[in-house]
Amino acid sequence: MKKISIIIPSYNEEKNIPLIYTAICVEWKKSLVDKYDFEIIFVDDGSQDNSVQEIEKLVEKDERVKLLEFSRNFGKEIATTAGINHCQGDACIMMDADLQHPVNLLPEFIHRWEKEKVEVLIGVRKNSKSDSFIKRFGGRIFYKIMRMISEVPIVPQATDYRLLDREVIDAFNKMTERNRITRGLIDWLGFKRRLLYFEADERAEGEASYSTFKLFKLAITSMISLSLFPLRVASYLGLGIIFVSGILGIIMFLDRYFFDWNF
Repeated sequence: MKKISIIIPSYNEEKNIPLIYTAICVEWKKSLVDKYDFEIIFVDDGSQDNSVQEIEKLVEKDERVKLLEFSRNFGKEIATTAGINHCQGDACIMMDADLQHPVNLLPEFIHRWEKEKVEVLIGVRKNSKSDSFIKRFGGRIFYKIMRMISEVPIVPQATDYRLLDREVIDAFNKMTERNRITRGLIDWLGFKRRLLYFEADERAEGEASYSTFKLFKLAITSMISLSLFPLRVASYLGLGIIFVSGILGIIMFLDRYFFDWNF
């Protein structure tokens, strides 16, 4: 049977970890157990609660569960990258630990991957029951700016809930960027993509670890990483400064050696 790797970055999600594990197992037994094997890779991103202990309990009772534990918090992008680097499946599916990404879509992800022979299947959020007005408004502004300045095709409301074929996984693992936006790098690779729309659920337990400031920081990193526009602006500004400095230097030279401005 083909194997599917499910990659779940986790930061302070001790209450959600048993819930998402159970939800995945239940969904798998419904329609996938006879066709596919799976592994669940939890990547603990330096949690301060009992997330690691909860994952270790699952590892002890189910050999399909793996744990990658970071020494400190490195951020979701690095955690997701680590999961992709270590997965063994013919395809991988990335999803959040808070159950906002509907587990019941897993069969559809896999079915479309097999039937349509797509290499990247992107989960696109139609609505979110927990998003604030500021987050929704900021998201619209961000995507409008990215469409204007980015050389990478950006899908509005695209999420990290996506499936990657093994060919994409191998290509992604060759990339060495440190300050990275995972979904942006996947889009940049240019493989055959399809979209899967869904409505995001509310968090099962706890509060989101991504504050407004972190989201703003992520947006700035995206603009810098996925566009040459900031580099071009800096280059044009540098050339402008050099040009103006050169003109002023010529004027000062002529004034000193050739002109007498005293009347």
